[in-house]
Amino acid sequence: MPIKQLIAEMHGEMTEWRQSIHANPETGYEEERTSDMVAKLLGSFGVEVHTGLAKTGVVGVLKGKKANGATIGLRADMDALHIAEETNLPYRSRVEGKMHACGHDGHTAMLLGAAKYLAETRDFAGTVCFIFQPAEESGGGGKRMIGEGLFRKFPMDAVYGLHNWPGLPVGTVVARAGPMMAASDVFEIKITGKGGHAALPHQTVDPVVTAAQCIIALQSITSRTTDPLDALVLSVAQVQGGQTFNIIPETVELRGTARSFDADLRDRIEPMIRRIIDGVCTAHGATADMRFFRSYPATVNHETETTHAAAAARRVVGGDNVRDDVRPCMGAEDFSYMLEEKAGSYIWLGAGEDRAGLHNPHYDFNDEILPVGASYWAELVESQLRAAG
Repeated sequence: MPIKQLIAEMHGEMTEWRQSIHANPETGYEEERTSDMVAKLLGSFGVEVHTGLAKTGVVGVLKGKKANGATIGLRADMDALHIAEETNLPYRSRVEGKMHACGHDGHTAMLLGAAKYLAETRDFAGTVCFIFQPAEESGGGGKRMIGEGLFRKFPMDAVYGLHNWPGLPVGTVVARAGPMMAASDVFEIKITGKGGHAALPHQTVDPVVTAAQCIIALQSITSRTTDPLDALVLSVAQVQGGQTFNIIPETVELRGTARSFDADLRDRIEPMIRRIIDGVCTAHGATADMRFFRSYPATVNHETETTHAAAAARRVVGGDNVRDDVRPCMGAEDFSYMLEEKAGSYIWLGAGEDRAGLHNPHYDFNDEILPVGASYWAELVESQLRAAG
């Protein structure tokens, strides 16, 4: 793999940064230590540092040998998850109930490595903005950064993102135009019946049975209501109701998520859920109150920028290792907000086939790919912002 030599030489340094962040995980909008570390390192590289955007966000600005030219943004997420780590690593999480189970520690370290390299070489014309974003996992940090002026204060012509991907071989890059990650929406349903003794169910309106019927009926949305060629996942992931074994409760609450790519289909999901829930509850003599929350939109890559990303990746990992034939994922990503505002592309970088998956308590970012990701970032900048002369 043609890793840039200067980046290869800082592999150990990037590993130290990554493992330090891993040992001290911070969840959305609480990334104080991580943000401070990023800002200090960027400053030590000679990068212009801006802090405070979306509370803990950091933006580094670096001009090339020739300042006139385009401006591109490179984004890394910094936040951890509310998961208790179950590894025995020497740098395992020191914070109870929190860990870097999605690799944002590695994303941050890779972008820092690229920033250090580019600050030393400056072999490009134009400007690079290094975007270190808080609260990707659930807080919509990307949207908040945009709302607080990210693209107004730092005008960019394009923006790029990257995510490590367990299950893909090390050095594999997936770069595909169009949908990459799904839109994510959340529903909460409160079913109210009439409680009573479990031995006398005929005197009650059982919300547990009603909820069970609702859960089953909702699956007909994907199997019988929508076109089978339109990707949709609807999952009820939480059921709460009752206090003990011999009392039929008054209420049961359901919570779940709907994932989709198509905007028109996304608009139809809420009314379809309401129709089914109201119908089932009416049939059982119960009532339902539902709330529906729009979360992250679909992450949709732009054609031209994805071509640029794939070309840069090929120069780092080789043409045979860059793929566009991998299906998109039904997971969600708030880089989608940035792609709604600016042209850009979001790629996956293979982290190894036999590693624990994302959001798993046994997950650990593969430090082997740190120079690969940093070299990709550097190559993308140097190829898109070519210095003349």
